[in-house]
Amino acid sequence: MLPLQPLTSEEHKQLLHLLQKRFEQNSHRHQGIQWENVVTKLEQQPLKLQSLQAMEETGGEPDVVGYDEATNEYLFYDCSVESPKGRRSWCYDAKALDERKEFKPENSAVAVAEAMGITLLNESEYRYLQQLGPFDTKTSSWLFTPAPIRALGGALFGDYRYKTVFVYHNGASSYYAARGFRGSLRV
Repeated sequence: MLPLQPLTSEEHKQLLHLLQKRFEQNSHRHQGIQWENVVTKLEQQPLKLQSLQAMEETGGEPDVVGYDEATNEYLFYDCSVESPKGRRSWCYDAKALDERKEFKPENSAVAVAEAMGITLLNESEYRYLQQLGPFDTKTSSWLFTPAPIRALGGALFGDYRYKTVFVYHNGASSYYAARGFRGSLRV
């Protein structure tokens, strides 16, 4: 993934319009939050807009899912119904990519997230997202993996099957056409 690029004035305008439309169409995700407050914070942080643009371009459909009073930040998560199409078929992280001897994927979820300026959802964030609707009913998403699990060669992923959220493990170097990752961004 290329480094984030500054948005043109037209891209800036189109992104804000798209985010506002999604915000208004999915009010159940952010009850009590006003768009005017969100857009004010976004306008003050152009790098965050670049990250949101990257989330959008890779199929994440970012939307506001909460507000952290302690840090005065709005929380954006990837809210695409399935794991973002532009972020699939990658192993978990750079170490896993380096360890793979053959059939290496193009990249790793952690490296791409870092390049986008976002972080992978952790297990509790993923479970929170699933309260807002069923996500990953046909795909799965890599999740931020605690160091002790990663040190043993594993990585976590989540999906939604049988009306239940499942969080499970796989070798970090594995990759699948139906597994991507979901990210979060604080603004």
